Amino acid sequence: MSFVGSVILGGSVTISLSGIEMQIGFGPIFHPMSPQAGAISGLFVAVLLVCAIILVIVTVSVGYCVWRCREKAGAPEPEQIMGHRKLEVAWTAIPFAIIVFIFSLTARVMSSSDPAANREPDLIVTAHQWWWDVRYPAKGVHAANEIHIPTGTPMLVRLESADVIHDFWVPQLGRKIHAVPGHPNEIWLEADQPGTYLGACAEFCGAQHAWMRFLVIAEPAATFASWTRQQLQPVLASEDGAAGRSRKIFQQFACINCHALSGISTNGTAGPDLTHLAGRQTLGAGVMDNTPDNLVRWLKNPQTIKPACLMPNFNLTDQQAHDLANFFETTK
Repeated sequence: MSFVGSVILGGSVTISLSGIEMQIGFGPIFHPMSPQAGAISGLFVAVLLVCAIILVIVTVSVGYCVWRCREKAGAPEPEQIMGHRKLEVAWTAIPFAIIVFIFSLTARVMSSSDPAANREPDLIVTAHQWWWDVRYPAKGVHAANEIHIPTGTPMLVRLESADVIHDFWVPQLGRKIHAVPGHPNEIWLEADQPGTYLGACAEFCGAQHAWMRFLVIAEPAATFASWTRQQLQPVLASEDGAAGRSRKIFQQFACINCHALSGISTNGTAGPDLTHLAGRQTLGAGVMDNTPDNLVRWLKNPQTIKPACLMPNFNLTDQQAHDLANFFETTK
């Protein structure tokens, strides 16, 4: 596995795993795309400037003192001065004023970046090892690893965990927040402009923590409404031909025990909902692009792609893996 680029200041990361390469772009923290992230970014820049000014003052002062008080040939030992009230008051009052200034800015940013919840959540996101379950309770939509939101509309997200402590973070859209088992948290999610924003778990949560990513896809309200309607369409699986074989494989290997698939099974909750899987951009919570070839590789043996993930190797034949992949490709 190789990483190239900078996550914090912007650029891209090229990831190579088991012969599969995937390039992910990162937006810089200096280019926030929501009011909440903008407040945090503004605070960061303000504190950075304060620290830069302090650094310049201290550096210049030390340099001046080194030059002014340098040893001179034949000069007597410098006089030792004990106490200087004005200077001591100054170096106490100025740092105190700086702390008060930063504290006041921080308090304002806390209020702006994390306003109090005032309604029922629009989204319920549940963190699992190592993927994200996404539900829209009012709309009845169920997805995984991709969060669709309408542009310019604040969405209240209730964050839960099904196992260990995780951390939900979309750098360009808001602050980090923990997902704690048995203790739901809430966060506002909003995007100023349409786009796809990368999120990740920012709390080490096990072997595949690095591959617990998700996408927030912000789109115009009409596009979001269209996506919602499309997600509510069930998968109509024929019992004849290749579709029939795929349906039997899905049932034979007990996929229905872990995965929901509208039109066939709605009980599985241990793994991601597979309804409309083909419409998603990635597989394995960001481990690789969602292409037919990659889907076949994942179905054949997910442990070679994402070791320690909870999906076992069912030892599918090439034909079975291709039949299942072809079936899922029809579920957009």
